Parts: sequence; C-alpha cells; structure tokens
Amino acid sequence: MNITGFERGTRRQLRIHVLPTKRFKTFAISLYAGTPLREETVTRVGLIPFVLRRGTESFPQTTQFREQLEQLYGAGFGFDIYKRGDYQIVQFRMDTINDSFVSSPDSLLDRSFAFLGEVLTRPAMENGTFRTDYVQQERENVRKKLESIVNDKMRYAAERCMEEMCKDEPYRLHPLGQRSDLENIDAQGLYQAYGDWLNHASMDLYVVGDTTLDEIEKYVDRYFQLNRSAEAGYVPEQPKSVERDVQTVVERLDVNQGKLNMGLRTPITYGDDRYASALMYNGILGGYPHSKLFVNVREKESLAYYASSRYDGHKGIGTIQSGIEIPNYEKAVSIIRKQLEDTQNGAITELEMTQTQAMIRNLLKEMQDSAFEMIAYDFNRQLSGKERTVDELLSQVEAVKVQDVQDAARTFRLDTIYFLRDQKGE
Repeated sequence: MNITGFERGTRRQLRIHVLPTKRFKTFAISLYAGTPLREETVTRVGLIPFVLRRGTESFPQTTQFREQLEQLYGAGFGFDIYKRGDYQIVQFRMDTINDSFVSSPDSLLDRSFAFLGEVLTRPAMENGTFRTDYVQQERENVRKKLESIVNDKMRYAAERCMEEMCKDEPYRLHPLGQRSDLENIDAQGLYQAYGDWLNHASMDLYVVGDTTLDEIEKYVDRYFQLNRSAEAGYVPEQPKSVERDVQTVVERLDVNQGKLNMGLRTPITYGDDRYASALMYNGILGGYPHSKLFVNVREKESLAYYASSRYDGHKGIGTIQSGIEIPNYEKAVSIIRKQLEDTQNGAITELEMTQTQAMIRNLLKEMQDSAFEMIAYDFNRQLSGKERTVDELLSQVEAVKVQDVQDAARTFRLDTIYFLRDQKGE
C-alpha cells in the first residue's frame, strides 16, 4: 500500500518514484545508484560520476556541457557520493524550472531528462572508452579531495574513529575510495567498471513536481539507454555485534587542539520500531544545543570547544565528537561517559524531552518545504525496507517516554575511543 504520496513504477530495471504536486515552481529530480561498499570497487565507483559530469556524446567538451544547462534556463545539476550503512550511494540531482514560468518552445522537463539520460548512459568517449584526459584530471581531483581530509582535523578524526571501530567492515571505507588505488585506474579500466556499475547498481529515480508517473516513464523509455539484466535492491542492514572491551586509539599529529571521538554500537536501525526512541536518545545526548554533551561538557565544565553526537540509523552506530585541550583528555572522557551513564539510568528531564521533541518536530516539518528533502526521506524506505511517513515518525517521536529513551540508551554500547593529539608529551 502506498501511503507516502509517491506513485511508483519500474522501467528498464530502474525503480521510479513520482510525487505529483503543484507546490513547487521547479522539478526536483534525483537519481540514486547504490552498490555495496567493497574495497576492490569503491575507488572506481567514486571516480565515475566525476568523469560523467565532464561531458556527454552530444556535449563532449565541459564548456558545452555547462552551456547546455544554461540553455535549460539555468537548470541546476550536481552529484553527491556518500555511504548509507554498507552501501556506496551516487546521487545525481537536477533542479529544472516548471515550463509554466518561462516561455520555452519545448518542454524543459523533457529536455532535462534527455540531458540526464545522456549523462548517465552516453558519456564523452574516445576510441571506444572514456576520454583519457578526463580520467586523468578527475583522478587528480579525487586524490586532492581525499588528501584534504587530513587538513580538516574535525573531519579527519571522525573518519579515523570509524576506520578503527569498523576495521573489519566495509563501513570503514571512505565513499570516494582510497588514494592508493587511484594511480592504477586508467580510462579503459574505469570504463569497464562503469559498465558493471550501470548494469548492477540499485537504481531509484525520483521526481517531485507538476508531472505524472506516466509522463516520467515515457521519458525513461525514451532517453535512458539502459540494458540492465535485473532489478537490484538493498538488503537492510543487520547491525554488527562486536563483543570486546572498549578499545582506545591515540594518534599523534601536528595539532594544537585535541579531537576526542567515540563510537557506539546499537541494534536499533531505521527499520526498527524503536527508531523514534533512538532519535530521541541521540537528540538528548548530543544532537542539539540543549543536549547533555553541549550543556555539561562544553558549557558547565568548559572542557570542549564543541561536543555533539550523531546517529546513523542505517548502520546502527552512534558517534560522539568533541574538540578539547589536550591535557583535559582524561576529564573529558570521564564526563562524557557520565552523560552516557545518566541516559542509561533514566536521568532525563521533562525539559530535555520536550525540547528534543520540538527540535525533531521542526526538522520534520521543514523537510516538507524542500522537494529534495522529501525525496531523501522517502529514499530511506528503499534502503531499509521500512515504510514510515513523516507524519507517522512525528507521531512516534511525540509518543516517546523517558523510559523508552532509557531503554534505547541501554542498547548503545561504547566500542571505540579515538583521541587525536599533538606529537609532544607522554
């Protein structure tokens, strides 16, 4: 039963999701292509969209490619690469103005799909493969992006904490891949990887705007030259249970401020009926300015420049990140542990409950004002196999009690403490 408002269909082993609405002046188009995170494929898959955005069969020069977007009344086009659970997701996005707001002789939605279909299935070629210059240039671009992570110490510490915590799991991999693999990627090898990715990735096409499922299916038939052997789907994440003592990892670099990160594991994922309770737990612990970590670690004790928590509901992992003075390490660890214990013991005030519910409520309501946020929310359904509307999640959040948060907190088990500190001292 469809309870989300999206109409759904399938063409060329590509799942299609359309939300017909007149609320927006533009069409929001998102194409998700997901593959399992694997060490042997992650770097090539991460490089593919960078090469695809350089040019197509009809617009082989990058300047021509960009000019075509201007011809579409300045349509927006871009892509993201990220991980959700143990999947590497490539997302292409287009934002095209509705024809009724411009005097275009042709349908801009039709032309946008012609463009997107060509980007995906008819890239710029030379001698039957990708252009060597594009592959070399984008390979260098990705290398610089990966190298830049170490310059952002907050981001670096978060990545390293997950690498140590999940050292035997695909989740340790960065969605852009590994620098050590880049030098061995040439145009021909990448083109072969592209063909495999095009045929085997799990693909979902989303459109929000004044259109219909029937119209979008016709565009896919017309412009997406796909010859996929089978429809690929996602397997919902089964949280990994690791029975071990808390591991502590200390890394030394040339830094002035320490970065203290912690990783926690929980069996609660997006598809779990306790998901709303886990969201509330994360919000009370460190998700918002009123949270325990912010108030007690940063404000009261003045131990941290920042202190917050995040929850990955597709992996079953919680993370805590903080920036501290290096001599304050032991005290900061102790006080952060105290916040974890307090939530497990039910030391949660009604004010913390109502403030957190209000913050989550606002975020969920704001989501309805953005077509791309609505798309991203519905995509959770594909990843998890769980059908849950925004209104349903909001009702579940507002029904959460202190005991529910306490029960959720007891499932979050501290796994890894990672500390990035200076090269001096003991």
